[in-house]
Amino acid sequence: MNLNDIHSPKDIKNLDLSQLKELSAQLRDSLLTKLSRHGGHIGPNLGVVELTVALHRVFDAPKDKLVFDVSHQSYVHKMLTGRIEAFTVPAHYDDVTGYTCPRESEYDLFEIGHTSTSVSLATGLAKARDLQGGNENVIAIIGDGSLSGGEAFEGLDFGAELGSNFIVVVNDNDMSIAENHGGLYENLRQLRETDGKCETNYFRSLGYDYRFVPYGNDIESLIAALTEVKGIDHPIVVHVATQKGKGYAPAEEHREQFHYGAPFDIPTGNPLNISQRANYADIFADYMLDRMKKDNTVVTITAGTPSVIGFTPDRRIEAGRQFVDVGIAEEQAVAMLSGLAKGGAKPVFGVASTFIQRAYDQISQDLCINSNPGVITIFYGSVFGMNDMTHLGFFDISLLSNIPNLVYLAPTCKEEYIAMLGWAIDQNEHPVVVRVPDMAVIETNREYPTDYSDLNKNVVERKGSRIAIIGVGSFLPLASQATDILATKGIEATLINPRFLSGLDTDLLTSLLDDHETVITLEDGIIDGGYGQKVASFYGNTNMKVLNRGLRKKFLDRYNANEIVTECHLTPELIAADAIATLG
Repeated sequence: MNLNDIHSPKDIKNLDLSQLKELSAQLRDSLLTKLSRHGGHIGPNLGVVELTVALHRVFDAPKDKLVFDVSHQSYVHKMLTGRIEAFTVPAHYDDVTGYTCPRESEYDLFEIGHTSTSVSLATGLAKARDLQGGNENVIAIIGDGSLSGGEAFEGLDFGAELGSNFIVVVNDNDMSIAENHGGLYENLRQLRETDGKCETNYFRSLGYDYRFVPYGNDIESLIAALTEVKGIDHPIVVHVATQKGKGYAPAEEHREQFHYGAPFDIPTGNPLNISQRANYADIFADYMLDRMKKDNTVVTITAGTPSVIGFTPDRRIEAGRQFVDVGIAEEQAVAMLSGLAKGGAKPVFGVASTFIQRAYDQISQDLCINSNPGVITIFYGSVFGMNDMTHLGFFDISLLSNIPNLVYLAPTCKEEYIAMLGWAIDQNEHPVVVRVPDMAVIETNREYPTDYSDLNKNVVERKGSRIAIIGVGSFLPLASQATDILATKGIEATLINPRFLSGLDTDLLTSLLDDHETVITLEDGIIDGGYGQKVASFYGNTNMKVLNRGLRKKFLDRYNANEIVTECHLTPELIAADAIATLG
């Protein structure tokens, strides 16, 4: 049995049990080698090797439809569907994405990187099949951690009444990114401990038939269970108990640490490149812990991603009941944030930019319409953040800054971030979002105001004439560098820190009309609907020239950030050149 002989799932159809076990071992070894050199999602993929082999052995993809939730556990699926070199040949490691990708293969049905989606997507495939008289199997694969998301419930709720072939495979490794949270998981534990026979059964209560596979890393058991449900004429849940990180001791022992990781040393599990630089996750966590100790009404909330905001297991223990993990449920996080604020607490929800999109309605309806003073702090909101198509972090300015009643702050450095976060927690008038300046931590040793209640007031960092450059948040240093270049050309430009993304300093902008010809805005987000367009709209009936510099409205994938900012003229040299060109 040789991995290089596997070009499609057809190549494993006739393998006997011993050969399938050998194949699984080779897949796991190759997977571990690549992950140790390249990084990626480690535990989720090591845990589903046998399950993925069994799925492709039993079902006939791509006719049968396999939909992977989140799809960060689809590496073995890719290895079995013609992309083996991307996992065995270092020169080809970057040939594939870390998620399912229809651009790569007909076996991948959706671009998926956010959680709790597979069941809902699969209900659509099943309904389309039924309308057209098809007979293919539709299989949604979803992890136990993803079940906490509202969309997962909605999909399960609808799928139960399809009345036709609909198979939900629940990969239960008793783990989300960190530990699971929510009442649902007590029932999953009971089902695991009773071999699926306990009286209370979440899935049966929704109307599903049910099968339990207690040894989800045993390929013989998996093939038997999946063969039994293949071609079934009604909705069924196959509940599979697996081991996250299976086959690699450090990943089995430290499941949270090895959910996702950079390159590491296989014998020890130690990361190969340990950064000693300060980071905003630690800065945020340390600040919040200090506030919690001084005030028992201060609460930190995460939606299943505590590591994003620096709350390691030790810090979570230290925070005690003032740290709340709602599981992968951003809607619950924001609505709870609003309720906490209404009830007199001082809550802060820390979240990655890409995931705040999942709670847009709650931010608008539950939080902002009610003007409750909950605080959200946005991490990875940058072109220099995560660069997978499904995890982009440069849409939040246009998404959030246009919601009424919301105050959106854009600090430029560590000190200003702490000052703004502190004010946001202490004030009682507004819902506030603070955008982490998510690039390298800049420490200025300056003192910043601790009161931002005079809304939308900008700060002039350097007074000049003719040209004004407004540098939003982490792009203020970029604006400063451009003004330095202009100074060498004999042009003393005005440099402005806007501080607020949700409104304009109309007095300041009006005053620029007296002695300025051009205003340039720089923002770490898309131009469309962003801060710069607000400025351009303000000057619409004047002679002021306005250049908006930001990112294009586009789903970029695995891009080089330096190339993108150059294309968008977001370098000091190009900004200065564009400014000079406007002066004629």
